[in-house]
Amino acid sequence: MPSENDGVMIVLSSPSGAGKTTLVKMLSKMDNFEISISHTTRRPRPNEINNKDYYFVDKDEFKRLISNEEFLEYAKVFSNFYGTTRTPVINKLDKGKNVLFDIDWQGADQIKNKKLDYKLITFFILPPSKEVLFERLSNRDMKDKLIADERMKQFSRDVLHWINYDYVVINDNLQSCYSRIVNLIKAEMFNGSKDYDLEYIRNHVEKLTS
Repeated sequence: MPSENDGVMIVLSSPSGAGKTTLVKMLSKMDNFEISISHTTRRPRPNEINNKDYYFVDKDEFKRLISNEEFLEYAKVFSNFYGTTRTPVINKLDKGKNVLFDIDWQGADQIKNKKLDYKLITFFILPPSKEVLFERLSNRDMKDKLIADERMKQFSRDVLHWINYDYVVINDNLQSCYSRIVNLIKAEMFNGSKDYDLEYIRNHVEKLTS
């Protein structure tokens, strides 16, 4: 049964290329914070390690986990499946660990709708501009312009989900973005004051979608 000594669930989502994975890794270095490792059917990137970055599985295994109702959340993104299994997350929370989720808006919605008895804080990360995002995507995807173009189209749809998150943070500078997230997490966990300007975020979203 959840208690006040339980850990907190912290979700980071973003359009592809806005930096959520890097930020989640930085947050995981804080005391008592652990990353929830997702299952995925996509191929590993060159620097990724199985059972550390992801559990890389085939589609049959993923579908078996779905049919056994083992996922807390799962989604199909760019023709690949991603999902978080329930048991490891609950075990960590019950031991007082704070669990970080690097998931998209579909997964975030599912976790919210599960209405688990654990505190949940959700963040949506946005790039400073569409130009910066395209540059990041082009560099990351080895100059494959088709992939970058596809993800820019997806960005226009993903960005609309910002309204469903507790906080939206602009990743204009990695270190300052990280600091803003840490301060908001601490404020939420310890009932501190929150430095958050919703109107500024709303204006930024309008610029990104215009």
